[in-house]
Amino acid sequence: MFFKTLKRNLMKKILLLGSGELGKELTISLKRIGCYVITCDAYKNAPAMQVSDESEIFNMLDKNKLTKIIENHKPDFIVPEVEAIETQVLLDAETNGYNVIPSAKAVNLTMNRDRIRDRAKSLGLQTASFAYAETEQELISEAKKIGTKVAVKPVMSSSGKGQSYANTKDELKASWKFAIEGMRGNRKRVIVEEFIDFDYEITLLTILEKSGKVSFCQPIGHFQERGDYQYSWQPADCSNDVIAQAQVAASKMVKDLGGSGIFGVEFFVDKKGKVIFSELSPRPHDTGMVTMYTQNFSQFDIHARVLLGLPLPEIKMNRPGASHVILAEKNATGNYSIEGIEKALEDKSVDFRIFGKPSLKSYRRMGIILAETLDKAKIAARKISVLSKT
Repeated sequence: MFFKTLKRNLMKKILLLGSGELGKELTISLKRIGCYVITCDAYKNAPAMQVSDESEIFNMLDKNKLTKIIENHKPDFIVPEVEAIETQVLLDAETNGYNVIPSAKAVNLTMNRDRIRDRAKSLGLQTASFAYAETEQELISEAKKIGTKVAVKPVMSSSGKGQSYANTKDELKASWKFAIEGMRGNRKRVIVEEFIDFDYEITLLTILEKSGKVSFCQPIGHFQERGDYQYSWQPADCSNDVIAQAQVAASKMVKDLGGSGIFGVEFFVDKKGKVIFSELSPRPHDTGMVTMYTQNFSQFDIHARVLLGLPLPEIKMNRPGASHVILAEKNATGNYSIEGIEKALEDKSVDFRIFGKPSLKSYRRMGIILAETLDKAKIAARKISVLSKT
């Protein structure tokens, strides 16, 4: 029976919308189980394109172009990996019989912070106080209502782009400009939210199967800078009560969004142990790259199997571990070389991934270190340099 199910799902055609480092690892997982993968992104030679069967280069916010790509390839599954997508096309595609992963509803809501935050609140999840602004003056007005220090983020962005904190009017003006510059898509709107004096943050990788069954990986602790992930570790040091609160909240969210796949659900945990919903990604999560070191099946392996409707193996943590980014410098640009990997690997417990991005940008993630402890990951990362070539 299992063999028949497996045979029926092999050689499915996957249209992957977004071809960054997460898409690259997902493509590798899909290729291992016999899928045909077409990768898409706005630039040539993106990481996932280097390991896929075909690729398409276009702006995924272009409604007509995205519709045409779907019609030309007629994929079995459409799998978004980035936020900058014209989601109405995916809603229409699902109506016309295409399988959007995890679901068109999930993608449409989570591509925009305002929509997913409103949904979380309607489901009764604990969130920070928040409001929206479409002008600089409106941002200043709404921030004043919330309190002294606030976080300001574009409603549509990724990896912390455009996120900042503000206390004063001048800082709010700077945050407005920074958010607009860092936004993706064409929605000139920001979310302004209460600054949570949290104790720590976690990501709970939450798995929703086609049957409706929900399961979880061990919680992942992570640290961000400039709103972007810098390092993570698994398992996070959480009490059973914190884990239970997070699981209840995550389960509510993913069941409401529907479909099948892995979701990265982020939470703040305050000093009293209260769990506060932060964000949700309907796909593998950057902090979850640590699972390539810690688990018997990584988050990418899990997503590949679940989206295809294959039976899910038992997910186990083989060992604790940590990941740490290999980062470009602030003013990095152009061609590059990566040096020092041999020194980093002098510690036999250390592993690494180089993403293969075609050029440098400011603070761009170029790879990650994987190690058995966070200290070892940090030490190894410091031995590696990303150097611009003139």
